[in-house]
Amino acid sequence: MKHFFYTTALLFGASGLLFLAPTAASAQDTTPKYSNEFLNIGVGGRALGMGKVQVSLAQDATAGYWNPAGLLNQKAKYDAVLMHSELFSGIVKNDYAAFSMPLDDKSAIGISAMRLGVDDIADTRNLINEYGYIQYDQIRYFSVADYAVLLSYARRIGNIEGLKVGANAKVVYRNVGDFANAWGFGIDAGVQYDKDDWHFGLTARDITTTVNAWTINSENLSPVPGDTTAIPSNSTEVTLPRFVLGAARLVKLPGEFTALAAIDLEMTTDGQRNTLVSSKVANIDPRAGLEVGYKDLVFLRGGVSNFQKIKSFTGKEEWKMQPSLGVGLALSGLRLDLALSQLAIEKLGGRTQTNNIIVSLGYGIK
Repeated sequence: MKHFFYTTALLFGASGLLFLAPTAASAQDTTPKYSNEFLNIGVGGRALGMGKVQVSLAQDATAGYWNPAGLLNQKAKYDAVLMHSELFSGIVKNDYAAFSMPLDDKSAIGISAMRLGVDDIADTRNLINEYGYIQYDQIRYFSVADYAVLLSYARRIGNIEGLKVGANAKVVYRNVGDFANAWGFGIDAGVQYDKDDWHFGLTARDITTTVNAWTINSENLSPVPGDTTAIPSNSTEVTLPRFVLGAARLVKLPGEFTALAAIDLEMTTDGQRNTLVSSKVANIDPRAGLEVGYKDLVFLRGGVSNFQKIKSFTGKEEWKMQPSLGVGLALSGLRLDLALSQLAIEKLGGRTQTNNIIVSLGYGIK
């Protein structure tokens, strides 16, 4: 276990020298929070059913997203995962696909692709012509979508049993119809260590910072007559590092049942957030998950995440969290995972919260 902590300390130390130096405060002043936030929604029905607790557990093609070191844990020679979910009552579509395979007994590679988008948005700037008449044939439709491709590599370290490291090369493309688009590049790193029934993991995302370069099409953004809205110019957007430290333990229960309990601590460095531990230097958001399995065939999952202090309509502040539930079925290499997050357990402002249903399908070929 000491090897894991040495590696963890090295990652945190190097990252701290680079990103948590005195210049971090000034970087936060010029860097927006929630940049490239679509990359933090999460992927895979198993993970999302457990409250996004996966850094120490990832063991299939989704490891390229959660922790690239976990690619070496996959049970099949080739593994593929597809996922689809709809957010905000189906307005936002979230799609994901991944594939991974070993190169040899000490290394593995993977590729992941993601899209989060809203389609068929109406552009009604030309709906009314110069004579004041409505012309429905002048309505144009466009999409706003974010894309990402992750190329992953993982390798075992020397003769240290249970220790694995990995990295991602990340390409981001963001598009707002014909009005604007951006390209971004970044690097993630991860480490996992397994000891008996204990599992540990650390992921450092955007460790070199990820920079999106925006190109604005000012001609297509021209406002309607009388609108004084300023047209933005070309710019860059920087995503600061994010760290996730996780631990999990597998417990064997009577009757061929198993219980897997896990916890993750996510630390952001892009300014103060409304998290359980909040400061201007760093914020810590804890997550916890539990998976109960039977014969490695059927799984029942649950988790909690996204702890926030929310002010009610009466002015009272109280802590809220986001629960999630999930089920899974694994049979002959095929994995079907369903997750339900943001459960409608209360009403806010007289309206019931909407639920997000996530479906993911995985298949491993030996």
